[in-house]
Amino acid sequence: MKVDLFDFHLPEELIAQVPLKNRTDSRLMVLNKQTGEIKHEVFKDITEYLREGDCLVLNDTKVLPARLFGVKKDTGAKIEVLLLKQREGDQWETLVKPAKRVKEGTEIEFGDGLLTAICTGTSDHGGRVLDFKYEGIFYEVLDQLGEMPLPPYIKEQLDDRDRYQTVYAREPGSAAAPTAGLHFTETLLGKIKEMGVHIAFITLHVGLGTFRPVSVDDVLEHDMHSEFYMVTEGTAQLLNDVRNKGGRIITVGTTSTRTLETIASQNDGQFMEGSGWTSIFIYPGYEFKAIDGMITNFHLPKSTLIMLVSALAGRENILHAYNTAVEEEYRFFSFGDAMMII
Repeated sequence: MKVDLFDFHLPEELIAQVPLKNRTDSRLMVLNKQTGEIKHEVFKDITEYLREGDCLVLNDTKVLPARLFGVKKDTGAKIEVLLLKQREGDQWETLVKPAKRVKEGTEIEFGDGLLTAICTGTSDHGGRVLDFKYEGIFYEVLDQLGEMPLPPYIKEQLDDRDRYQTVYAREPGSAAAPTAGLHFTETLLGKIKEMGVHIAFITLHVGLGTFRPVSVDDVLEHDMHSEFYMVTEGTAQLLNDVRNKGGRIITVGTTSTRTLETIASQNDGQFMEGSGWTSIFIYPGYEFKAIDGMITNFHLPKSTLIMLVSALAGRENILHAYNTAVEEEYRFFSFGDAMMII
């Protein structure tokens, strides 16, 4: 299966650089995965497509202000650090710029010494392992010194960094937001609950691998990145109950989808409490075991994410929908508009 099968023309001006003032004012394309029929709505009207007994599954991960600017302790040279993955204790896998200036034993200071780090080794893709020292609580220090790591295709500065968080974010650990959830407000979620729709939370910490381009010609040769997930016993019980009563399970985002499909694949289609690392790669031909529909944003050409939605709705349906979105000037990617596949 060639990667080029998932390509489409995207004018650069359709890549959303800033979020809308009101989260629920985004446009919503509703795609029928059986017929390919398309409807154009506004996100606040998503309630028209949900029904009592359904379950909406949200990823409650919280984006870390993971970009740090420091100096080498011995020379004062400027160093930029991006936190990727926490190891044991206060050790983190990171990306640093310029990497050639950071070798094993290099010490870096941030915020006039409020936070310090020493390089203890290297990691994948030229990364560095840093061991951090600080007083107090690491996430509070990070909140004070760090900046939000926006995706590489966003060139504008973000005035309000909470706008790159979902309103229900609570588990720190992501290097990027689960952006399909950015369209929800507390008011809209309250209205959905009042309809008798269940709300379930999972956690998947989004890594920067989600932005890594597919560099091979054949889909099957792509090395999928891994991300940490957690599903509680309460969530698993709720999902099994919804399924047994005939309700639909609708995930918000590819991250929620990958988490539930990982769990269901390990347990003969049932939902179980669990945590671990998933590198599940979903592309056309995959048989879904967990979900009935999903809400997602519009993804990059030839990305693993457009392959995932193509697996759910069919490649031809998705490419037709994406080409329609371009014609209708939908806004694409993290701060863009949404699609509901049902």
